[in-house]
Amino acid sequence: MENGRRHVRHVSIGILGAAAIFFLYLNWDWTSVSRTSSAPWSDPGPYHVAYPRNYKYIMDDTPTCRTKTPFLVLMVHVATGDVAARDAIRKTWGSEKLVLGRPVETLFVLGLPGGAEAERQQEELRRENLRHRDLVQSDFRDSYRNLTIKTMMMLEWLAAHCGQASYAMKIDSDVLLRVHNVVRLLLDPGTAKRDYLTGLVWWHSPVLRNPFNKFYMPRDVVAEPEYPPYPLGMAYLMSLDLPAKILAVSPAVKPIFIEDAYLGFCLRRLGIAPTDPPEATMFIVDPEHPLSGCSLSRVIAVTTTSIPQMTRYWQSGRQPGARC
Repeated sequence: MENGRRHVRHVSIGILGAAAIFFLYLNWDWTSVSRTSSAPWSDPGPYHVAYPRNYKYIMDDTPTCRTKTPFLVLMVHVATGDVAARDAIRKTWGSEKLVLGRPVETLFVLGLPGGAEAERQQEELRRENLRHRDLVQSDFRDSYRNLTIKTMMMLEWLAAHCGQASYAMKIDSDVLLRVHNVVRLLLDPGTAKRDYLTGLVWWHSPVLRNPFNKFYMPRDVVAEPEYPPYPLGMAYLMSLDLPAKILAVSPAVKPIFIEDAYLGFCLRRLGIAPTDPPEATMFIVDPEHPLSGCSLSRVIAVTTTSIPQMTRYWQSGRQPGARC
C-alpha cells in the first residue's frame, strides 16, 4: 500500500513539474533568445526590436553603385563567421560580372558578430573587406531573430546607393544561383521594370499558433489567420524602385521577426502583389538531390546542403549540353 501511495505521489510530482515547465515555456520571453544564421538556438544575447530605424552602416566602402552601375545587384545574406560560404560564392556564381552583356555585382550583407570572439571576428571581417570590398555591414546583432533588421538595412542601402541600377536580388548563402537564368528572365520583354518582385511566392500562408514551432506568432502580434502573399526569403528578385517604396510605408507596418512575411505586409500596404515566376521550377527550396542537368538548366535559385555540392552544381551548370 505504501509503495502504491509513493508511486502516486511521484507521478503527481512529475505531472506538476511538467505542467510548470510548460507554463514557463509559454510565458518565457523568447525575444531575449537570439540565434545566429548558421546555428540552432544556441546564441543567448540581447534581442533588438525588429527594425527600430536607428542602426547605421559601419562597413560599406564597396565601389558597387558608386563608381560602378550594375544592371543587377546580388545581396547575399550570410552569417558573420561564415567566411567559407562567402569565399565559395566569390569563386562560383558571385564571380560572374558580365552576363548576357549586363553588369552584375555581388555583395554580402552582415550585422555584428556576437559572443566572446566578437572583437577578433570583427577585425577579421575588416581585413576580409580590405581584400574584396564587398561587405555591407550594419551595427545590429547578426542573429536569426534579427533577419528583419538585416532585410530592411539591405533595402536602405539599395535605396541610398543603387538608384541607377535596374534590379536587385536577395539570396541566402546556402543557395545556388544561376545568374545567367536570372538575367535572361529580367531581359524578357514580359518582365516588369517597376513594382516587380518575384521568387517562390507563398500564397495563403497560415499564421502558426503552435508555441513549439519556431515560427510561432501570437494573436496579439498578428491577429489575421493568414499572412499576405510574400516571396520566400531564400531568394527573391525586385525592381529597384521598390526599396524606397517599402521603406516609406514600413513605419506604418508593425515589424515581426519573420522577415519575408514582414515584407508581405509592406507590399500589401503598397497595394503591390508579388509575381509568380514563369516556371514553378525556377525557385526550389527543398529539392531532391542530386539535381539533374535538366533541372540545373532551368533553375534560378535552389537550396543546397553543402559548399562542395553548390560548387559541383555551379560547375555542372556551366557545361555545354546541360539541357532538357
